[in-house]
Amino acid sequence: MGSVGESQPDYDVLVIGAGLSGCYACHRMHQINLKVKVLEAGTSVGGTWYWNRYPGARFDSESYTYAFYFSPEILDEWKWTEHYAPQAETERYIRFLCDRLELWDDLQFNTRITKAHWIEQDRLWRLTDASGRTYTSRFLITGIGVLSNPTLPSVPGVADFKGPAYHTSRWPKDPVNFEGKRVGIIGTGATAIQAIPVIAETAKQLTVFQRTPNWAIPLRNSKISPDEMELIRTGYPQMLEKINLTRMGFMHSASTDSIWDSTPEMREAFWEELWALPGFPFWLSNYKEILIDEKANDLVTEFVAKKIKERVNDLWTADKLVPKNHGFGTRRVPMETFYYEAYNRPNVRLVDLLETPIERVNADGITTSQEEFKFDMLIYATGFDAVTGAFDAIDFRGINNHSLRDEWKDGPRTYLGLTVEHFPNMFMSMGPHQAYGNIPRSIEYAVGWIAQCIGYCHTQGITRIEATDQGVQEWTDHVHDLGKNLLSNKVDSWMTGVNKNVAGKQKRIVARYMGAAPEFREKCNGVAGGGYELFSKR
Repeated sequence: MGSVGESQPDYDVLVIGAGLSGCYACHRMHQINLKVKVLEAGTSVGGTWYWNRYPGARFDSESYTYAFYFSPEILDEWKWTEHYAPQAETERYIRFLCDRLELWDDLQFNTRITKAHWIEQDRLWRLTDASGRTYTSRFLITGIGVLSNPTLPSVPGVADFKGPAYHTSRWPKDPVNFEGKRVGIIGTGATAIQAIPVIAETAKQLTVFQRTPNWAIPLRNSKISPDEMELIRTGYPQMLEKINLTRMGFMHSASTDSIWDSTPEMREAFWEELWALPGFPFWLSNYKEILIDEKANDLVTEFVAKKIKERVNDLWTADKLVPKNHGFGTRRVPMETFYYEAYNRPNVRLVDLLETPIERVNADGITTSQEEFKFDMLIYATGFDAVTGAFDAIDFRGINNHSLRDEWKDGPRTYLGLTVEHFPNMFMSMGPHQAYGNIPRSIEYAVGWIAQCIGYCHTQGITRIEATDQGVQEWTDHVHDLGKNLLSNKVDSWMTGVNKNVAGKQKRIVARYMGAAPEFREKCNGVAGGGYELFSKR
């Protein structure tokens, strides 16, 4: 595949990350007979489901939709035990995929990539890991995830605490014992919402430090019986057909009903019906205006606020758990299991950091502006430097030593969310400006598209392919246009690139593709079908 004067790389393709993206990319490279190596910082596969093993961690979408569909044999063989699988089961599923697809020989662990540099004269990528070892390849695929670069709170003394301290996304593999412990947890995002009810069961005292409350709705998880699993298995073809038509790749179709065509009594009855269902229907199948019309959003927000307050006994705590600065659904909505009821326990206390901010972490606890807290253990549920943060953690350099951080300093600019100008032969699975939603569905499409493009280059003798300025400008404008009317783009969250704990991440960006997944796939398919016209190819 090379030409005269070009150095031959170690591999045809290098992949960063052995989560779902990296594992599936490895499989797809095997299918087109390319030499591939997947480089992973952890000790095994799993990505999100390797790193996030905190108490209560589990799916927020149905297990049987949060899966790959490319192999009917694998679908038939695997048996889910819960409608919303816990972390351990999901990790087993990913290892099962690696067994069945015979991927292990091309997966390398304990390898944290720190640099990825394009060598123009040789038309190859050179990656460097934390030990200084280098790897070269013709093509590079990033499978580093949307939420993979954890952040700690930007308060003094975080390193001073002498007891055990854990970030929810860097949880130890060995079980953590909370019994009889005074535990402090900073943050009330999705990971905390899942962990707090579990920790509260055995901790002597659990103190929750909250800056910004989140909306959360009941998960209503249940076990899957063998007979039910058989029904699910026989229905996979119809299920795939349905989720390929929905906006975000979930089982739940968007409603075409208008909130303004319903009386208050009809709205209340409709919302009660959705509220009683497991999972995402209340968010995804609600009235069509709730995420674009502030008055409509105010009404559904009022309903959810009422539901929260009904479940929390203490009036002050209940009021603090209701978000005031963003409406329902304008951030990703976590699923919860008895989260709000946890605050009814006598051993659980909520501290509002907007009223009494943390001044510092001490050797034996936390000092706020009004009080000293003593703890045996601290937990940081302080989120991630999301979407672009995983790319910022690696020194990506393209043509003429051009930095990806500089390329994206004013927000991401991509072509199709899959490629970046000035970075030839680099492809992103779950990078910015891609359709997210149901992540495995998005991954299966994105990696499939990437594999098709690399296969095209391989068969055509193309050793260099790069997004053009025209393609990048048109796609970035398209992504921005799609988000103009969405309320979510008026809110600070990881989905708009904001993280108050990271310097330079206080300004909102347009980080994701906010159109429908079928539309995204149609546009990307059109580019492939047109011979990758808005790419420079040599």
